[in-house]
Amino acid sequence: MIVLTGAGISAESGIATFRDSDGLWEQYRIEDVATPEAWKKNPELVQRFYNERRKQVIACEPNAAHRFFADCEKLFDVTIITQNIDDLHQRGGSSDILHLHGEIRKSKSSGPKQEHAYYEIDGWELSMDDRCSDGYVLRPHVVWFGEAVPNLERAVLKVAEADILVVVGTSLNVYPAANLIHYTPDHCRKFVIDPKADELEVPRSFTKISATAVEGVKLLEEFLNEN
Repeated sequence: MIVLTGAGISAESGIATFRDSDGLWEQYRIEDVATPEAWKKNPELVQRFYNERRKQVIACEPNAAHRFFADCEKLFDVTIITQNIDDLHQRGGSSDILHLHGEIRKSKSSGPKQEHAYYEIDGWELSMDDRCSDGYVLRPHVVWFGEAVPNLERAVLKVAEADILVVVGTSLNVYPAANLIHYTPDHCRKFVIDPKADELEVPRSFTKISATAVEGVKLLEEFLNEN
């Protein structure tokens, strides 16, 4: 079972989304807080923005949907591929999680050799005085707009082996992650859970479950129990 999750699953834990009408992008411009250029122009603002997000993540708890997919490990070999940068899947009990867009509770070097230099953040605050072993300021371990997605190839290989693919809480508007649904083998059973599932442009082979993540996994369980 491969589970591709987006902001919708975390929204039910109280984490603000970016793309909703009352989301974070209403308060900040993407160009000001989520691009390499923003970091070069005003790193203090970027640091404050992610500090607030990190503070919110720490205050939130996993919900029933997170815990459902952790429980699925009793029956399936489950891999979570998440576009979210929070750690709710980890805290919900899942053991195999691939983060496409980074992890907000970690930092990395802002220098040229940043690919594998990751540091756990103690608490929610990362300051401009925090530096890595090579002397560069630590930045959030997130993939900004305009940056490559390092784990994308690994995600493609995982999806290509799926017997079951479940897409939860994502509009499938963020690329290249949205393309992952097209790498499934022919025999794969595919489900999409989203309040607007009927409006999503997905192949006809998908079973659409129009519900929130928490309500949707209850219906998903019924589908899985049918076979």
